Amino acid sequence: QVNLLIDNEAEKDYLYDVLRMYHQSMNLPVLVGDLKLVINEPSRLPLFDAIRPLIPLKHQVEYDQLTPKRSRKLKEVRLDRLHPEGLGISVRGGVEFGCGLFISQLVKGGQADNVGLQVGDEIVRINGYSISSCTHEEVINLIRTKKIVSIKVRHIGMIPVKSSADEPLKWQYVDQFVSGSGEGKGSVAGLASSGGRDNKEKKVFISLIGTKGMGCSISSGPTQKPGIFISNVKPGSLSAEVGLEVGDQIVEVNGVDFSNVDHKEAVRVLKSSRTLTISVVAGAGKQLFMTEEERQREARLREQERQELMHQKRLALETNKIIKEQQEKERLRKLEISQKAAEEEERYRREIEQITAEEEKFKKEWEEDWGPKEPPKSLKTVTAEVHSAPHSKHKTFGWFYQYEGKFPTIRKVQMMCEQKKNKKEMEFEQKLAKEKEGMLEKEKQLKINRLVQEVSETEREDLEESEKVQHWVERLCQTRLEQISSVENESPELASGRPSAASATSVRRFAGGLQLHTTDLDDINLDEVDKPKQCVVPPPLPPPPVTPAASAQPLPTSKVQFSRGPSLAVTSASQVT
Repeated sequence: QVNLLIDNEAEKDYLYDVLRMYHQSMNLPVLVGDLKLVINEPSRLPLFDAIRPLIPLKHQVEYDQLTPKRSRKLKEVRLDRLHPEGLGISVRGGVEFGCGLFISQLVKGGQADNVGLQVGDEIVRINGYSISSCTHEEVINLIRTKKIVSIKVRHIGMIPVKSSADEPLKWQYVDQFVSGSGEGKGSVAGLASSGGRDNKEKKVFISLIGTKGMGCSISSGPTQKPGIFISNVKPGSLSAEVGLEVGDQIVEVNGVDFSNVDHKEAVRVLKSSRTLTISVVAGAGKQLFMTEEERQREARLREQERQELMHQKRLALETNKIIKEQQEKERLRKLEISQKAAEEEERYRREIEQITAEEEKFKKEWEEDWGPKEPPKSLKTVTAEVHSAPHSKHKTFGWFYQYEGKFPTIRKVQMMCEQKKNKKEMEFEQKLAKEKEGMLEKEKQLKINRLVQEVSETEREDLEESEKVQHWVERLCQTRLEQISSVENESPELASGRPSAASATSVRRFAGGLQLHTTDLDDINLDEVDKPKQCVVPPPLPPPPVTPAASAQPLPTSKVQFSRGPSLAVTSASQVT
């Protein structure tokens, strides 16, 4: 049944992938939403019934509720056209749009709503006449012919949608349709309904009078796809002018059905008349006459469509997941708030009970000590009498004293209770404020710690780099000092015969014609600098003659202080005689 109802291979693959994913996740709403992406026109609605046996028994009731309720039986209603509120119905469609006439909107509480019509019903007959080949205007005129309009409908559950003349016809499910008021409902999955079949039936009229022929060739289809197909169309021919193309299937010629005719009979019918009315299904056999390159291009397009469908499915799943997570977070937050409110209410109730118990205890002790209270006096009596404050007298009654002062009145006790209640409420509000301040302080401290950690890591890296540079400079200075010392201690002959390798220079030509001596500092190997320098001890030379002036005056020396190194005595080379 899938092969009969779905011609697009990409949609077939997507349908099979959806069923496999359902048997892994067992998520029925997602399955129905994905199926609506493929079952996107009324002719494919039987697939819902074909898929139902694949659904487990525990999900079949819910499956029936989620899928559209398609009715095969016709329902007849009668409406009064002269009713003050009108018919209360809006329709869309017609043969010029390539579809039937469907109810798209109902007035709530109107005639159509009261008799049981629904959005998504297809109107089959009006006043006993079939409207399958009527335009929209003809249907409206047919409704206006009688005062009492008899309408026969069947429920499809889908509505045709076409925003402009150039846009292809699309279908939307009733639960996804957005009414004129802007209200709509439906899940995220399956909202993007694709267009109907690419194979559209059309009629052409050809007159062969005064022509050389139709200018096309026909072929019989293979066993798996029988029928008569157009296999070749000559450019500029009569067939090309009326819009026939390679791959179109001929289904009827002059009233003769071509579904089950053989090739010879088809040729005979086409040659039997000079005027032909041909009904064809555009592109029904296009794949039979494709080249290998066209097949590969078609396969790539089919794979792209399949990937697009899978992308829509993934997007719907991610969106549904995000919505569920947000709903779960909101539910947990409300549950936590309700729990806290219940706890505070319980604590408050216990405190009130404790205060009430203390009041009862105090009242009982009062009655035991002083007897029952007198009824309160009237306001006039209280204002007329002026009582002086009684003096406190302490009389011994056994082991306790009798107190004759004033005890708190009931009004004062009530005021004290109210003050305690207000105090508890203020403490609760202060506690919540402190918790909020604590949370903000913790977040602030975490940010500060994170910044401190980042700054400390940056400073540590800078410090390591500076220590490396300083260590390299110290070793370079020590190497230079050792070279200078060796030059001063050696004889002039040895010094001239053994030039220092580290001071090797070269003449380098720069821009502008300048030739400058250049020394490359990168030639110094720091690993060799750290090794102890092995010097060849020259043979002892006879001491030079010492003049009195030279022996009397010591050579001037100067100390050079280096960072992090010992102070060395250095003698200038110009002072050595």
